[in-house]
Amino acid sequence: MEAPVDWSARLRKLDAEEWAPVVEAASGLPGPRANLRLVAAAAAIAGAREIDALLRSGSEFATMCAAAAIARRAADSQEQARARDLACDGRWRVREGVAIGLQLWGDVEPNAMAEVATMWARDAHPLVQRAAVAAICEPRLLTSPREAARAVAVCATATESVRSLSTDRRRDPDVRTLRQTLGYGWSVAVASDPAPGLAAFHALALDDPDVAWIVRENRAKKRLAVLLTPSPPHEHA
Repeated sequence: MEAPVDWSARLRKLDAEEWAPVVEAASGLPGPRANLRLVAAAAAIAGAREIDALLRSGSEFATMCAAAAIARRAADSQEQARARDLACDGRWRVREGVAIGLQLWGDVEPNAMAEVATMWARDAHPLVQRAAVAAICEPRLLTSPREAARAVAVCATATESVRSLSTDRRRDPDVRTLRQTLGYGWSVAVASDPAPGLAAFHALALDDPDVAWIVRENRAKKRLAVLLTPSPPHEHA
């Protein structure tokens, strides 16, 4: 088995204009899985020149890497605005790049990232809400009750946004994409701190068809299903 490539070391040796062809060649695409290790490495070390070169290439994977790099720098208001725009991109891998970048930022500044996710969950655009849910509903980021509660709150805000929409508006592909992400995000948030998380989850309005779908999808996720299954009674000698 070949040793994994040290993408950080390799990228540091490249001029900015060399980044796009190199990352595109190593993207793993077309194929079932993009090279996410490369995305993370690019996000960690790309500077302004490298980001601009990746964006100029126009390819989906290079733009995904740029989106991750921009979102990782979302502490800067201008970069945050750029990340928000990319979260609305029509290409799903680019949108995922934004979520990955926010998570990498959350690794080092969890409070700041959670504040942005909370703000984005209230955004008018469903794909910005989707980015908030996808970014914060990551198990490695939810290591305390406070962090879990913020993830639950983001899910609740985005779910209520879906519930408030008209039937016609709910057919919009962007809304369906948000709904799909909520279909797993709740399970991650709830499993991180089950008692309060389950209380919020059980309070969701099942009379709404889209909310009922979100609940049903999350209940099917193993991480949540084990919390919903009653413990067997203790046997007495």
